[in-house]
Amino acid sequence: MRARSIRGTGGLAAAVSIAVAASACSAPGDGAGGDGAKDSAVVGIAYEPETLSPLLGYGKDGNSKIFDGLLTHDADMKLKPALAAELPKVTDDGKTYTFKLRKGVKFSDGKPFSAKDVVFTYETILDKKTNNASKTELDAVKSVEAKGGSGGDTVVFHLKYPYAPFAERTVLPIAPEHIAGKQDVNTGDFTTKPVGTGPYELVKWTKNDKLTFKANPGYWGGAPKIKNFTMAIIKDDDVRATRLDAGELDGAILPPNLAKKYADNDGKTTYAAKTFDYRVVTLPTGDKVTGDTDIRRALDIGVDRKAMVDSILDGAGKEAYGPVPTDSPWFTKGTEREFDAGKAKKLLDDAGWKSGKDGIREKDGVQAKFNLWYLAGDKLRQDHALAYASDAKKLGIKVQVQSGTWEVIEPLMPKDAVLGGGGSPADPDFDQYTLLKSSLAGDGFNNMAHYDNAKVDKALEDARKSGDRAKRQAAYDTIQRELVKNPGYTFLTHIDHLYVVDKRFGDLSTQVEPHDHGLASGPWWNVEDWQPEK
Repeated sequence: MRARSIRGTGGLAAAVSIAVAASACSAPGDGAGGDGAKDSAVVGIAYEPETLSPLLGYGKDGNSKIFDGLLTHDADMKLKPALAAELPKVTDDGKTYTFKLRKGVKFSDGKPFSAKDVVFTYETILDKKTNNASKTELDAVKSVEAKGGSGGDTVVFHLKYPYAPFAERTVLPIAPEHIAGKQDVNTGDFTTKPVGTGPYELVKWTKNDKLTFKANPGYWGGAPKIKNFTMAIIKDDDVRATRLDAGELDGAILPPNLAKKYADNDGKTTYAAKTFDYRVVTLPTGDKVTGDTDIRRALDIGVDRKAMVDSILDGAGKEAYGPVPTDSPWFTKGTEREFDAGKAKKLLDDAGWKSGKDGIREKDGVQAKFNLWYLAGDKLRQDHALAYASDAKKLGIKVQVQSGTWEVIEPLMPKDAVLGGGGSPADPDFDQYTLLKSSLAGDGFNNMAHYDNAKVDKALEDARKSGDRAKRQAAYDTIQRELVKNPGYTFLTHIDHLYVVDKRFGDLSTQVEPHDHGLASGPWWNVEDWQPEK
């Protein structure tokens, strides 16, 4: 679960900015970024995109830097026009969305943007031949049409049903038909050498190293003041902190234990972004141990979430009982799970899981043990995995913690547990559908646990196809209660994202963030608006 999605609900503050300092060495060139220019910025991120094509899922939640959507989000996560000239007109009982397009917009190659590009983008994503794992989020779309003028100045979406969060899906970046339409959507050059209408142009993508951008001088929103922007891909948390200290980075995302060391210095500011980002252990249905409902329920109440928040996150987060945070209006009160190791042990005893060799429980000749993988270099996942294994051991369940790359982990997901992550603030459909829908089991990183629950499947469909808030809430209440009865995942924590940035960029802001963070979130969510000191 690497890339789930965006936008905050009204009950959450957009971000908390905590002024702290740093004694880190200056960046090369008088503290002005990796290339020595004051109009440049170099930031360290933890994850590398698999593609830069929005047709394959890149930037689907906004802030892609290279591209724009019809709409975008402001700092408070409210929708506002981008390539659209205004918010959409919604008619036909919520089944028709009409967008008037902004005039005079061009792609960075100088070619004009039009409604045809919007139609091309959405139709291509929905094409069965396109390898976009998130296309189910556009299931409601029946057709897209361009109207008016040369190439069209209006786009009309016709939906099969009144999909309540559809406007949120129109932050999806628009690709140029004149380039992307002339090559293979899955393997063409556009996947690594994209062209868009956004504030930045890609200069070069050096795999496993960095993404280098330059300002788009013809950007419809005005040329950015930060002329050169680099995202250094540093997957190891400790290495990212070391490079920040060495002055090689102007900013970086860091786990709480590394970010806190900047609290008494005066050169940098730390920003804490509120998020829907959770850490979770998948419990694959196909394994005799992790697929056992009693094992699942015992782990659900036998792990100490509060201790994880306090010790691993240093309080920068909250306990998680499902994909929806406890302070979201979509959270179902009463589904919190109180930590009770004694009750968990009794549950296992009553279910026939008896203590055996080396204190590991057994039932019908099967030992209560399983593998738990986490992404190598990710300290937060490692710490969560080790804490989970420690708590499980006290229950008589042996969890063997191992690290690896996603290439190693993905083929093992049907049988082995994974310390995953997810979270989508925009609407519960965006995260819960792909997380829990049984028909998506085995579809890449969708439904990693192969969770299969008929009541949940029905509720997911009911919530998706209703435009009534009360009916949707009732459906999501059903889902959250079913996860108490049969938790195919052990949700652990919702984490705040901490970023450390050089103070020379002034007072910055963050948004409520999804799981997919760092690449286009954090304080550089709007780097095109930064005003560096002169």
